[in-house]
Formats: sequence, structure tokens, C-alpha cells
Amino acid sequence: MPMKNSPSDKLDAIVAQAHKNRVSRERGYREKAIKMYPWVCGRCAREFDRSNLKELTVHHRDHDHDNNPEDGTNWELLCVYCHDNEHSRLLDANTGSTNTDNSKTTTYKALAGLSSLIKTKP
Repeated sequence: MPMKNSPSDKLDAIVAQAHKNRVSRERGYREKAIKMYPWVCGRCAREFDRSNLKELTVHHRDHDHDNNPEDGTNWELLCVYCHDNEHSRLLDANTGSTNTDNSKTTTYKALAGLSSLIKTKP
């Protein structure tokens, strides 16, 4: 039988409270940003209306989700696609995924033997 107030129960309660706080915080700044800015993606200029507004997200320019000034200077509205792209670019920049070291490039040529297979014999 599980013990009451076990460490895992306490951890579950902490995680649940953190999630609740995050959702509440996001709801607050999202609602403010939606009221403050036009419903247009700041990157691709896609326009939104009430039917697809859920696809418009609030992006934090400094990537700090706790930095939510009342004037909205750290926010921009982005569609989900541009928002994902923005965060992917940040991850790529932080992990250094751009390969500038030629010694690590592949030398495998996937279609190298294709020309010999499709040549017609005289």
C-alpha cells in the first residue's frame, strides 16, 4: 500500500503546481498580447481571426518566459510555424549545428553507381 505524503506524492504536487502556475502566467501575458497587438504573425504576416487565433502564439524576444513587462516590449505574436522555426534557430545556434569543419562531412555518395546502371549499351 502506498504511503501518504511519500516523496513521489510531494514531487507530483510540486510538478502539478508548477504546471498550473505556468498555464496561468501564459494565459495572462497571452491575453494581454492579443489585446495589444494586431492578429498578424510578425514574421510571415499571416492574418488571424477568432476561428484560428489559437494558432497565434506569443514569442518572448529575449527567450525568457518570466520577463513579461506590462508594455509588451518583450513579446511578439508569431504563428505556430514561425514560432517553432524561431526556437529551432536558437537551438541550432546554441548547439553549433552549422558544420564548418570539413573533416566531419560525409564522403558517401548515395547515387554514385546510378550512371553505370542506366547507361544503354550500343
